[in-house]
Amino acid sequence: MSSALLRRPAGRCLAIIQAVLLCIAGVLFFGNPAVAAASPGTVLAATSATLPPELSPLATAKRITYATTTVAGAATTTTGLVITPKTGKKSQVVVWGHGTTGLADKCAPSTYLDVFWPEARAAIAALLGKGWTVAAPDYPGLGTAAAHPYLIGMSEARSMIDSVKAARNLDSSLSTQYAIDGHSQGGQGALFAGQLAPSYDGSLVLRGVSAIAPVSNVDMLAPAIPGTPGQGYLVMGLYGLNAQDSTFIPNTYLAATAKQKTSVLQTGCLNEILAAYSALTADELLVGGALPDSVVTKLAGYDNPAQSAPSAPMLIVQGTADESVPYDITAGPLLAELSAYSQPVTFVPVEGADHDQAVVQTVDTVAAWIAARFA
Repeated sequence: MSSALLRRPAGRCLAIIQAVLLCIAGVLFFGNPAVAAASPGTVLAATSATLPPELSPLATAKRITYATTTVAGAATTTTGLVITPKTGKKSQVVVWGHGTTGLADKCAPSTYLDVFWPEARAAIAALLGKGWTVAAPDYPGLGTAAAHPYLIGMSEARSMIDSVKAARNLDSSLSTQYAIDGHSQGGQGALFAGQLAPSYDGSLVLRGVSAIAPVSNVDMLAPAIPGTPGQGYLVMGLYGLNAQDSTFIPNTYLAATAKQKTSVLQTGCLNEILAAYSALTADELLVGGALPDSVVTKLAGYDNPAQSAPSAPMLIVQGTADESVPYDITAGPLLAELSAYSQPVTFVPVEGADHDQAVVQTVDTVAAWIAARFA
C-alpha cells in the first residue's frame, strides 16, 4: 500500500473501500444487477441448447439462466433447460430432477452432456412422449459462480419450482399445472418441493411428485458410508453443507488422506469423485473413522425429506438391488414417514434393479402415473 493512500482522510478512504466492496459483492453475488429485483422464475438469459441424440429428434431446448432464491430467501441465479416436444405438445410442465452429477460448474447437465446421464435421457424421453414440456434445472451452484449446496433439499426445491415459472415465462401457452419427477438427489429435491409448494409456487398447481430412489434418512445413511465405495457421496455432502453454512468446515472432519484429494471436487464430476475416495479406509476418510453425531444431525436437518406435510400425491420407486440408496431405507422409514401425512403414497418396488435401472425400467409407469394426476 502506498504512503499517499495512507495519508488520505479516513472518511474518504472508508467511503472508497465501501464502494469497491459493494461493487464486488454485486458482481459476485448477483452476477447481474437485475437479479436482485427479479422475481423467482424470471428468465435472465435464454439460448438454444444441444440435446443428447436420444432427445434431439423429440424436442427442442433452451438453456436458461433464471432467478431463484436461497434457503434463506436471498436472490440468486441458477441455470437449466426448458425442453419442448416437437409434436403433440400439451399445456402442462413436468420438472425433471437429475441425480448427482458433482459439485463443479462443469457438472451442469445443461452444458455437459457427459453428465446428462442415460437414465435421465430415458426418463425425459418418456415425459416428452406424453407431450409435456420438461423443465430440467441444473440446481444452484452448478454452472454458476456460487458453490453447489449439494443435498440441501430446500435449495433444490426452490430451483425446481422456479424452473416451472421460468418455462411459463418463456411460453405463455403453458398452464399452471405441473408435476415433478426426480431421481436420487432429484428425488429428494422433488419430495422437498412437494413440501414447499403451497408456500412458494404462487399460482402454480402441483398435481403429483414422483421420486425414484430418493435420498432420505441421512442420519441412517451417512454413518454407514465410511469405508465403502460410496465415500465420495459423503465428502460431497459435507461440502454441500458448507455451501449452505459457511461456519461448517469439512476439513475439520476429513482425515489427512481425504484432504489431499479434495481438488477432485472441482476438477472432476461424480465418477471421478467416487473413484478418488472409493478405496480409502474409514480412518483415511474421517478423523476417528466416523462422523460426530452433531454433524450427522446437521446433515439430516437439511437433507431429510418428509419433515413436513406433502402437498400432492406421491409415487415412490425403488430398486431392490440399489447400492447407493438402500431399498430398506426407502421401503422402511421413508414410506412410514410419508404415510403419516394425508397425501396418498404409491410405492413401486423394482425387483433386482440397481440405482439407475430403477429409472429406466419404470419410465412408462412413471409417465402413466403423472398422466393420471393431470387427468
